[in-house]
Amino acid sequence: MVAITEQEFRKLSEHIKSHYGIHLKDEKKTMIAGRLHNVLLEQNFDNFTDYYNYLITDSSGTAARTLMNKITTNHTFFMRESDHFTYLSEQVLPYLKGTVKDRDLRIWSAGCSSGEEPYTIAMLLDEFFGGEKSSWDTKVLATDISDRVLGEAKQGIYSNEGIKKLPDSWKGKYFQRYDSENSQVALKIRDEVIFRKLNLMDKTFPFKRKFHIIFCRNVMIYFDSETKWKLANRFYDMTEYGGYLFIGHSESLDRKETKYRYLMPAVYRKL
Repeated sequence: MVAITEQEFRKLSEHIKSHYGIHLKDEKKTMIAGRLHNVLLEQNFDNFTDYYNYLITDSSGTAARTLMNKITTNHTFFMRESDHFTYLSEQVLPYLKGTVKDRDLRIWSAGCSSGEEPYTIAMLLDEFFGGEKSSWDTKVLATDISDRVLGEAKQGIYSNEGIKKLPDSWKGKYFQRYDSENSQVALKIRDEVIFRKLNLMDKTFPFKRKFHIIFCRNVMIYFDSETKWKLANRFYDMTEYGGYLFIGHSESLDRKETKYRYLMPAVYRKL
């Protein structure tokens, strides 16, 4: 494996933090070298200095896309942190159903990874609204920085083992057989999720209207305190009054600094 020096790791990690917000601690040096090893071989680079120079001078975007696909960890599964979905169904949606006057319910799954989270939300919305759903706009925006996981998410194909934790009624209603080991999300649910590539570190978000619900779970664990604080403030500005922010259970916002109101573990509200 091509070794990475302290100086090379520092330059690469600083580039990653400044462009993508991901804070790589020193103990991640071996992991990064391992994940990028094949990239260096394919590009015939003998060292990480040559790779870094290629990365910062490539104007096609190919190097940046490959880097993100290699270094991001996209571990997720259906019904992850299921109490969030229970709270969404029993508390959040009943409130919003009675207060969103134009029936345009705007939901954003930020850092959607391979799609399990936004599809779960879409299925929950379908079940909650039932026959009234056709009179509501309940499409879910799902964004991620990785082209690879977005491609997987759009297909909506998951192993039968991966959907095991979903209610049996959902598996029968919202999935169809793909092959002997996999199932595919039904078209009516796939059509309810809009997948887009987005870097949360972009200076501006390309949204004209604010959101009633933002899910950004297990994303900010990769950011340092300052980056997390800035992103939380940007989420706040993109949240409608009365709207909600869901983050991961391993994450938290400083209650003295955030403008959101704490409701329960990993759930906040703009009031």
